[in-house]
Amino acid sequence: MTSIPAPDSFAARLLAWFDQHGRHDLPWQVNNDPYKVWVSEVMLQQTQVKTVLQYFDRFMTRFPTVQDLGRADWDEVAPYWAGLGYYARARNLHKAAGVVTAAGEFPDTLAGWTALSGIGPSTAGALMSLGLRKFGVIMDGNVKRVLTRWQAIEGDSTKPAVTKPLWQLAAQLTPQQRNADYTQAIMDLGATICTPKKPLCLYCPLQHDCQALAQGRVLEFPQKSTRKAIPVRSARVLILPAHHRGDGSDTPDWLWLQRPAEGLWGGLWCLPIIESDAMWRLLQHRYGSLLKQSAQIRHTFTHFTWELQAVQLTVDASHAESLLMELAPNTQSPTLRWMSADHAIASGIPQAMHKLLEATNAAQIG
Repeated sequence: MTSIPAPDSFAARLLAWFDQHGRHDLPWQVNNDPYKVWVSEVMLQQTQVKTVLQYFDRFMTRFPTVQDLGRADWDEVAPYWAGLGYYARARNLHKAAGVVTAAGEFPDTLAGWTALSGIGPSTAGALMSLGLRKFGVIMDGNVKRVLTRWQAIEGDSTKPAVTKPLWQLAAQLTPQQRNADYTQAIMDLGATICTPKKPLCLYCPLQHDCQALAQGRVLEFPQKSTRKAIPVRSARVLILPAHHRGDGSDTPDWLWLQRPAEGLWGGLWCLPIIESDAMWRLLQHRYGSLLKQSAQIRHTFTHFTWELQAVQLTVDASHAESLLMELAPNTQSPTLRWMSADHAIASGIPQAMHKLLEATNAAQIG
């Protein structure tokens, strides 16, 4: 790491840029509202601002205060997060909101925030700075990118050997005065100028002493160890339509189950997924030609890609429910529900199920 210019110079340039070019109209940029900042910070983890903007207002309209969120059941919360992904974020937010509601006040220290589920040092720093207007230091992906490029910091930026001095550098540069503006400014710089793939270095207020720019190596930072290829998994999604239910409905219902609270898509509604080849062979042996293959989709997670093949099986309702109890991914009795596509969407389904519904409808129309 090269010699560091005076922190006041770094902050002054960043703040001057922010005053003219920063984002000042985001819906969570409200003084003295740590709850809005909290929700936005959790939504923004692993998710871009443009995506969060599609969810934030709707979430806040339904849960306008931390008490509203903390007292709600998970089934009420899930539909307002469905599609954002990384559902453990929502479960932790919901759990922590219950703790804050019971306490009757928000934490006012870094340690108090990090004691809550799902809040790490960077989110806690943002809540101190943006939520409470106290001193706070952050280290999200945008900040890490700005600082590693500015100082051309070598080494895997996910490892303690690099993250520890990065936090020290961030703390050294973060000013006491206008701390909240600085926090927003450095995030904005990373999001709009110092971007991962096409940085706009000519417009950057830090260009004159950016070491990565001087070395012609901007895109080399932040550095990470070589990533392994993302594995591809295959599975089948079982569509069990209502058959002779006698309810007079013109809209066909499918049988859905609620995923276990922990794990992939926790707490959301999902069509049954057959991952085991042995189970699939058993279904083929039992039902043979009654199994009708339909649409296929690919859905990519952080650590793997899922190829999902929709398969329809029409049996009577009681038989379908018995079958689904047998196929359920958890050892306890799953919660089952007959729902139309619209009802399932309103109840909260993962993005992969949205894609499957669209592909299935397209296949039927075609």
